[in-house]
Amino acid sequence: MITPEGERPGAVVVAQGRITAIVPPGEAPAAATVVDAGDAALLPGVVDTHVHINEPGRTEWEGFATATRAAAAGGVTTVVDMPLNSIPATTTAAALDAKARAAAGQAIVDYGFWGGVVPGNIEDLAPLSAAGVLGFKCFLVPSGVAEFPHVTESDLVPAMRRLAELDQVLLAHAELPGPISLAAGRGGDPRRYVTWLEARPRAAELEAIDLILLLSLKTGCRVHIVHLACAAALDRIDRARLAGARVSVETCPHYLTFASEDIPDGGTAFKCAPPLRERENLETLWDGLRRGGIDLVASDHSPAPPALKHLDTGDFLAAWGGIASLEVSLAAVWTGARQRGLGLQALAHWMSEGPARLAGLGRKGRLAPGCDADFVVFEPDATWTVDAGRLHQRHPVTPYAGLALRGKVRRTFLRGVCVYDDGRFSGPPDGTWLRREGS
Repeated sequence: MITPEGERPGAVVVAQGRITAIVPPGEAPAAATVVDAGDAALLPGVVDTHVHINEPGRTEWEGFATATRAAAAGGVTTVVDMPLNSIPATTTAAALDAKARAAAGQAIVDYGFWGGVVPGNIEDLAPLSAAGVLGFKCFLVPSGVAEFPHVTESDLVPAMRRLAELDQVLLAHAELPGPISLAAGRGGDPRRYVTWLEARPRAAELEAIDLILLLSLKTGCRVHIVHLACAAALDRIDRARLAGARVSVETCPHYLTFASEDIPDGGTAFKCAPPLRERENLETLWDGLRRGGIDLVASDHSPAPPALKHLDTGDFLAAWGGIASLEVSLAAVWTGARQRGLGLQALAHWMSEGPARLAGLGRKGRLAPGCDADFVVFEPDATWTVDAGRLHQRHPVTPYAGLALRGKVRRTFLRGVCVYDDGRFSGPPDGTWLRREGS
């Protein structure tokens, strides 16, 4: 068992969907149902706080039925859905209601929602908070969809002051348009990955992070930097924390797995924003995780139909920027962690406990009495090769295709009930909407 106190053998006692006790081997009380994990590890269910499910409105990209099946197969027992790319975007309480109605009866794992901060919706922030969103997301650069426009500093200051009053966190896609515009004139072959890499320079991410940190100190708003790609930002985040900024940061499995030097020309399945950078940068991100400078890992599962990835032309500039990875994230991060001498407790901290803390989900992310009985039977020594056609996401497009990974999810339990068993799903969809406490 991987508990907050460490790795140890034992048993988890469950009643009415909650963990009631953690006991040594052989001391579990008699029970109607006993699950023996054998020599496998028992991990807390993964909490993925960065998932684009896209329903309603773009269900042909992904949906609650397919996304949550992929989640369960990957050991994910809670997903928190981003306010885009659904239509309507989750920028009003009415839009949140539409999204909640779309999820009801389809999700086989628990789910929550982030609200959105866009120009002109400051009066919607309190109603969204009261309706149960777990926090708010903004873009500092065009998001790629018209219904979720990006914000500027003049939008952010009043919005962040309001969120501070509501004690809500602001998640920021941290890239600024200015450095991107300056890089746009360089041209280059759109089939070459380096062309995309140069189109999203480090300065765009670093300057955006500087702005968010400055405004956090100015307004008192708690902030979270999503999908950190540029490891050079870690020093300035450290300094801001010392200055009193309430800031956390995540990175993603793809930034910990793929290096720009290895991406083939025309390989648009690898396109994301911010872009995948060099191997040296990748190793510095791992260092940030190791020392605690990075708080958590989330998938940023952002799928799209194959046509939007321009797989036929290999045009990086035209392709949709998003990586589909929900089902493989746990194994991908474990593969990299194991190679670097890091253990399962660190994995559980980054992918279960840390994300649950970000989202304010106190009963998720830990094997501990009082928590929901969400756990994963995980074989850390098993090896497997990703077959994109066998993944449960809507479309078989992922840069992980053909990659050999360590660690296999055998069974996934949601509130004490097995929802995934070695390739098979069981029971009706019973995922629950997790609202912010007090809403």
